[in-house]
Parts: sequence; C-alpha cells; structure tokens
Amino acid sequence: MSEQVEQWIAVVSLGIPVFAFLWEFAVVGRKRLGYRVQMDTLAADDTRSEHAEILEQLERDGHRLKDPSFVLLRIENAGSAPIEPGDYLTDENDPSGIWATFRRRQVAGIVVTELSQRELRRFFRDGAAGYGFRNDETRRAGVVELPKVKLPRRAEYKVLVILERWQDDASTDDFPKPDIVGAVGADRRWFDPLARYFRFKLARTESHLFASRPAWFAIGFLAAAVAVQAVFTLFLREDRRPPLDCVGGTLYLHGSTAFEPAVRAAARDYLKRCDGADVHIPLADDSFKGSTDGVTDLDKAGREAEVPVGEGLGDHIAFTDGLASDGHPRLIPRPVALSVFTLVVNRDAGVENLKLAQIREIFAGRVQNWSEVGGNDVPVHLVNRDPGSGTRSTLVAKVLNGREPPQFTETDCASLNPKRYGRCEVTSTDTMLNTAASTPGALGYSETTGVDGHQAADRLAKLTIDGRKPTADGVEDTNYPYWQTEFAYTYGETPAGSVAAAFLNFLTQQSGRDILRDHGHGLCSEAQNSGECRPL
Repeated sequence: MSEQVEQWIAVVSLGIPVFAFLWEFAVVGRKRLGYRVQMDTLAADDTRSEHAEILEQLERDGHRLKDPSFVLLRIENAGSAPIEPGDYLTDENDPSGIWATFRRRQVAGIVVTELSQRELRRFFRDGAAGYGFRNDETRRAGVVELPKVKLPRRAEYKVLVILERWQDDASTDDFPKPDIVGAVGADRRWFDPLARYFRFKLARTESHLFASRPAWFAIGFLAAAVAVQAVFTLFLREDRRPPLDCVGGTLYLHGSTAFEPAVRAAARDYLKRCDGADVHIPLADDSFKGSTDGVTDLDKAGREAEVPVGEGLGDHIAFTDGLASDGHPRLIPRPVALSVFTLVVNRDAGVENLKLAQIREIFAGRVQNWSEVGGNDVPVHLVNRDPGSGTRSTLVAKVLNGREPPQFTETDCASLNPKRYGRCEVTSTDTMLNTAASTPGALGYSETTGVDGHQAADRLAKLTIDGRKPTADGVEDTNYPYWQTEFAYTYGETPAGSVAAAFLNFLTQQSGRDILRDHGHGLCSEAQNSGECRPL
C-alpha cells in the first residue's frame, strides 16, 4: 500500500465522522418523525380465562366483531426541532399526514389514549380534518388516517385501534404487521430550494436507538477505514513507528553469547524502524565472543580512538553477564535485564532434578557416573564454557560457591571417551548445546531461552535445582539461584545524540523492552531494586 493511499484513507477517515455528524444532527436529526407499535394483540386469551370474554363480545353495527384485535400506535417527534403541519410531505389540500394500513383487517374504531401535551387535543376532536378511518373493500384492508399534528420537540401521542377480521375471511392465520406510512421534509426556512432532496420517511424508533440508516452506514465505513489503516500500520508498513530518536552512524555491539539472541533481535528491529536514518549495525557471526572478550574489545576501541577523560565513545556497546572484572577503569556499566540460566543434560543421563550439593560434587569431579546421583549407569561428561564466558562465571558465582571447575581432560570435546568420565571446554552457547546433545551423559549450561527452540532441544533436559525451575518466575518466587544481571558497558558516558545512546534508550525505554521480554528476560527497570537489578 502506497503512502498516497494511506493519506487518502486518513482523509476519508476524518471526513466520514464529520459527514455523519452533520447528517445525523443537522439534517436527519432536525426533522425526524417516528412511530412504535406498542401493542398488536388479539382479544382472545390463550389461557381461556373467563375474564377475557367481554373483549371477545365486542359489537359494531349490530354484529359481534370477528377475531377482534387491538393495536396501540405511538407517534413521536424523534428529532431536535419542532415538526410543523407544513413539514408533512403530502398534498397541501390533504389534511392527513400519516396512514396506518391493516391488511386482512377492517377498523371498528379508534381512540386517542394519550397526549403528551394538552395543545394536541385540537387535532383529534370530532370532525377534525385528517383524522379518521376507512375500510377498503378492494384492498381488503383497514386504513387509519392521522392528521398533520404540530409536534414540539419530544412530543408524542398514542392511538388505540380496534380491528376485526373480514366477515367472509375463513382463515385463522396471523395478521400481517401494520404498514405505517408518512414523511416529513427539511426545515423550509433553511432548505426550501432543496426541500425535495430531504425527504425522511416515518421511522420505527424501537429499531432506531442511536442513528439513522445512512449514519450507520457512515459509521460502518469509518470503522472499516480505521481497520484498514490499522492493518497497514501494524503489518504492512516496512517502517513502523520509529523510536523516539534515530541517530545516523555505525554501531558496534560485542559481548555475551547468552544475551546475543535478544540483542541481535533488538538491533534488527531498530534498523527496520530507523530505515532512512543512515544507521548501520554490522552483526558478524563473531560479533559476540563472550563477556570478557566483549569488554576487552570495547576497551581497545576506546583507547585506539584516544577518547579524552570525561568524554565517551558513542559507537560501541559491550554486553556482559554480570559485572566485568577489574582492569577497565574507563568502562561504565548500565544494568539492562535479568537473565536466567539453566543446566542442560543429555537425556541419556536419566536425571531431571539435582540438589545444589550434588551439582557442586559433579563440577568438582567427585561424581563421575550418573548412577551415583540416581541416574542411569552412564559416565559424566562435563562440558564447560571457556573461562572468559559470563555464563560460566555466573555458574561459578551463583551455583558453585565461587569454586572453578577442574581443568579439561580433553581439549576437543569430540575426543571424549563415551565409556569413561571426561571434561572439555567450548567457546559458544551454540557449540555447548550441540555438544551436550550429541554426547551421552553430557552436562552443560546455557541461557534458558537459548535452549528453547534450539535444533538439539529434543535431546536435552533443563535441570531443576532442588525442584526450582529455571524461569524468571522461579527466580522471583522460589529463589532459583542460577541467574545474572545483563550489563551494557560503554567507554565513558555515551555522548548525547550518539548512535550508542539512541540504541540504549530504545533497548531500555522503548520497544526494545518488548523484545527482551519475548526472549525471556526480566527488565531491570521493573525490578524491585532497579539499580542492582535484583528480583524481590
């Protein structure tokens, strides 16, 4: 859909409600004559009650009425202006303004039962012009004629019609509904030259609770236009609502492999929203090499750019699992999100839950077969991340009580002997998951959402720790231990108006927050202690 089409939709969407308002209140609403059939019933009582017999014994001209029935009509001014006798669109010489036709019935009598104002009586006195009834033998119908009553705003009157079936009509079918005919025109003082174009038929007000049929059409058209524009805005436009600030430039992102999927998704969305703002975010396969490498690359970029003390580098951001190690005095951390990690085990091990003490024994090398902790008779194969990994440092700090795992027994995980205990190390989350899935008895660890949807997920089990699940709710509600704060590091304070400052604002204050949630991360801005990003 082109931008021009969208503009036309906006114009039409604005014009329709204006037209509907003017039509409903300035045209239709000024002169609106309405009616209601408040009762249309036979005198016969289905319960065969003796109290109803008098109604069935009504007579006219010496004969008892055949299948007598009663109809109560209510005529009302449903508009915003008075209806004058001259507003009724009939011949000037015809004193009647409304006709009620009752097919297959003839009228036995009529009576006005209620007038909203005493002044209306003069239109219904005996001999008043335009008020009466007749029975049309040819059409086999009774017709009630009502006069051109002057009806002030909200005025009304009610007419009770007594009818009977034609004497030679032997049928017992239900009577057709009455036909009520009448019309009024526009205010002649305003619209006299165009009066013939503004003819409004008598309308049933019980089915006319809010607006006239043309106004309903206009409202429906408006709703359709809004729906089309919403679909265009939400699904079809390539440049959906942009962030508050799209700053041109090239932004380099580094760091945590655990946080990598969420950052990549946010970067792609930011580029799409900032299309045309000359923003570039090169995301090579090796952009995220781990938390330690991320801050090292950031520190190097700042020193090479010779950024003076007190100023900042505006085109680099590094993400880490937890706070970085000492030795980077120019780097400034900002808590962004809370990540939940999980231990993953090859399903051949036969375990799904471990106690915290058992996990520490396994990583210390003192448990070398899964049968020792209630699992299958399968050797333990410990797959660790390299020492620069934030996922590993979080495991050490949060789960292993600060103790590093023993050094690897094999430099290449493919060399692990499937029949005996062994240890190896890998450099990325993806390699970790693939290795644990393909190695019987393997135990590794990963950011939780990195396991979900992974190609090897069906061969892995996410372990609970003392029955506590590796979820954000588990951290909040059951004190699940394996979690960490994700920090965004910059070299000094990011300069205002820089691409790095704009992206961080997008990630923490705007639509990037939804992306972080979709990837299973809690938001530091919503944590009980947002400065430390700690759950309750």
